[in-house]
Amino acid sequence: MSNNSNVVRVAVIGAGCSGITAIKNLLQVGISNIVCFEQNDQIGGNWIYSPKISHSSVCETTHIISSKTMSEYLDFPMPDHYPDYPSHSELLEYFRSYVQHFNLEPFIKFNTRVEKVEKTEDDKWRVYLDSIPAEQFDFLLVANGHHSVPRMPVLPGTFDGELLHSHAYKTNQAFKDKRVLVIGMGNSGCDCAVEISRVAKHVSISQRNPQYIVPKFMMGKPTDVFNKVTEWLPGPILNIVQKIGLKMQIGSYEDYNLLSPNHSVVSSHPTINSELLYKIRHGKVHPRKSIESVKGYEVRFKDGQIASYDVIIAATGYKIATPFFDKDFLDYEDADRVPLYLRMFHPDHPSLIFIGLFQPQGAIWPGSDAQAKLASNYIVGNWSWPTNINALAEADADEIDRSFIKAKRHTIEVHFKPFMQKLLKQIPSNAPDWPKD
Repeated sequence: MSNNSNVVRVAVIGAGCSGITAIKNLLQVGISNIVCFEQNDQIGGNWIYSPKISHSSVCETTHIISSKTMSEYLDFPMPDHYPDYPSHSELLEYFRSYVQHFNLEPFIKFNTRVEKVEKTEDDKWRVYLDSIPAEQFDFLLVANGHHSVPRMPVLPGTFDGELLHSHAYKTNQAFKDKRVLVIGMGNSGCDCAVEISRVAKHVSISQRNPQYIVPKFMMGKPTDVFNKVTEWLPGPILNIVQKIGLKMQIGSYEDYNLLSPNHSVVSSHPTINSELLYKIRHGKVHPRKSIESVKGYEVRFKDGQIASYDVIIAATGYKIATPFFDKDFLDYEDADRVPLYLRMFHPDHPSLIFIGLFQPQGAIWPGSDAQAKLASNYIVGNWSWPTNINALAEADADEIDRSFIKAKRHTIEVHFKPFMQKLLKQIPSNAPDWPKD
């Protein structure tokens, strides 16, 4: 495909961390006819903290779980004075600096929600908006994120207390002196349990499946930085090394009354938390097995224990939501497989590209940057659409099935380093750089 960058028109949905790097990389290849539609009044997407329930899933005390040196855009380092694990406010400021440095704001339409998108007969995209007439584009880049629509569990019974998703958790003040049960031991669940335990009367955390709890630091270094020393090892040996390293750091999971994992450390999405195990051993967070039944305020667990709670917080993940597409056209909300080549190209729609629709064992922003770079070079004819893209997309989905435990949370999971290597390998050697000042 060959396109004149002066006339091709590109729509970007979302001005979060993936959307803004999409704009930057489009500009980098000479495409300037860009409109980025953002429903909020500012950039940042999921990293816009609000004390009220909103699209954002961050809470008052959120810090990233990948270190700053492993989380930067490819050509825009985080400030030297940032800590190893920046806060949500520092991340938002970093994104704002990125937008300002590359002068991206003129291409963003704020307070503009995309209500509906239709594909035209000539493979273009008609975008219907909430406040202005529909517009037509040659390419559509979808960068709306995948942490905004909660996936709620179906409780075995009726709970008379307050039931909410961790998406609605913002601060711990509402839980002062209450009895709280958190369902799920992913990153959100552990963060909620730790923070609420500072003020609550009692906090339990229910674990359905074994989960590795990885501390944020290993041998004095951020864990992802430390792991770079061992990433060259073959898979089976790496698995042994990682398990031994965790054993030396935390001991046995049975010591914390937690289920002991027997799968490899990297076959499930990691929970990065240095406080949960501390809180458990200090009696501030109480591990519980999975729920057998609920009645009134009472919860019976599968090991026979019974306890009463005022609040249940479900940290049970998110749906992949593309509400602007007709469900008959494209719907990944309850999909077990998402066959996209390089997690971005749909075999049936050459002019539709997803940016950031993956869950890395690491930071998403470098990957989104690399995807946006490849997408932009493709749009201007500097990278060719593979003739066997259907097989490639299915192979990518097969790789996820082989590499990770079967679960909704792993539908779009990737290993950071091999995924980045695969993306960077596809970027053409003559891809333009950002013009130097």
